[in-house]
Amino acid sequence: MLNREESHKLLVLLNNGEDHQKQFQEIFNDFNINLPPSLHFKSCCSLALLLQGKTLRPTQRLVALAILYQAYALQKPSSNPFISFLVNNILLTPQQEACNEEAEKYERAFILQLLGSANNNEVLKQSATSYMKSFDPSSQVFPPHGQLQQQYCGKMQSDLFSSFFKSKSTENVIRDPDVPHGCDSNSPEFDQQPGIRPKVGSGDREETIAGLIQNLSLEGLCPKWIRPRPPRLPVQFDELVWLNPDSNNELQWDQGMCADTSKGAAIRDLITKALKGPLVPAQQEQLLMELANDVKLVYHCGLTPRKLPELVEHNPVIAVEVLIKLVNSPEISEYFIVLASMDMSLHSMEVVNRLTTAVQLPTEFIHMYITNCISSCENTKDRYMQNRLVRLLCVFLQSLIRNNIINVHDLFIEVQAFCIEFSRIREAAGLFRLLKTLE
Repeated sequence: MLNREESHKLLVLLNNGEDHQKQFQEIFNDFNINLPPSLHFKSCCSLALLLQGKTLRPTQRLVALAILYQAYALQKPSSNPFISFLVNNILLTPQQEACNEEAEKYERAFILQLLGSANNNEVLKQSATSYMKSFDPSSQVFPPHGQLQQQYCGKMQSDLFSSFFKSKSTENVIRDPDVPHGCDSNSPEFDQQPGIRPKVGSGDREETIAGLIQNLSLEGLCPKWIRPRPPRLPVQFDELVWLNPDSNNELQWDQGMCADTSKGAAIRDLITKALKGPLVPAQQEQLLMELANDVKLVYHCGLTPRKLPELVEHNPVIAVEVLIKLVNSPEISEYFIVLASMDMSLHSMEVVNRLTTAVQLPTEFIHMYITNCISSCENTKDRYMQNRLVRLLCVFLQSLIRNNIINVHDLFIEVQAFCIEFSRIREAAGLFRLLKTLE
């Protein structure tokens, strides 16, 4: 029915009945909050199972009865699928045992007050403990059995299907054989009596109830209807025969799939050399020509994002062509992240500058690359190298601004601070004046 977490929430709601301040209505509100409407029917089935098995304490039973009624209180009484259970198993079927007589009376009275439309709201404003303490059996008058049956059973829908096997089904919950029928095994009078099994702890009892909720249902254990399989009729002369043809299809392996070609091998060999050092003009021309002739060859050349910085430093022209071919690839963002994060150099700036004029680059990538270049200039300790990098970056930024490749207002504060910091350099001062004209 319910899983472990859901059954634990249901048991917590039942245990709230022992709180003197917790009203029935408040417990039902918690029931709506902790268990969604899709689980209301399963939860009510679990409560009916526990009520039928006599495994709950008196306060827990009252809370369970209130939830069974309130879960469908907004509908017609005949639409409540558990109204038949409340009337037949609790209201019209008293146990008649001495040790269960008082409990039977206040449970019957509780159901009568719930079914009555006049004072059921006052009952729900009480707690289970206060209701049991204030209940006076002598002041409660129960109508005759025939009147109750005529008043409530006449409004309920009869069972649409009944069979011999259903009437002979066995209940899921078996009573404790050491406790007399109709008596509460949790009562104090059974604590020290000889011949009766000691009471289990509250933790074991909670685990037992949770196991009942998770593993049992209201269907019961009914006998199976065993009957022999009917024989097949003989096939007539003019009757079509059902054919089950044998399927012996064999897989055919494509020997040319994933086969290495000489062109792919040559390209991978040239890329490997390009990662280690500059290619000679003939090799560079051959590689660019092969990439131009076959647009899919770039995906099999062996270049990964991790190897891109080596290609940029040794052969920036080839790096530009490869990135242009990969611009529609799903992995292009990984190549851009590696390019924006690598150390600032003349070759990396050349690659980015050519890409800005060849393809539409993401704005985030350009901003990331500019930020990384500014950080590289600030962290360089060699004064000569720092001045050289600052000049390169200033020329690069002026080119991007004049060609409307970037919106200078997105990086205005960061670029302005960079120009002020390196204002001693002529190119930085020129970039600062350009920013002022665009401000």
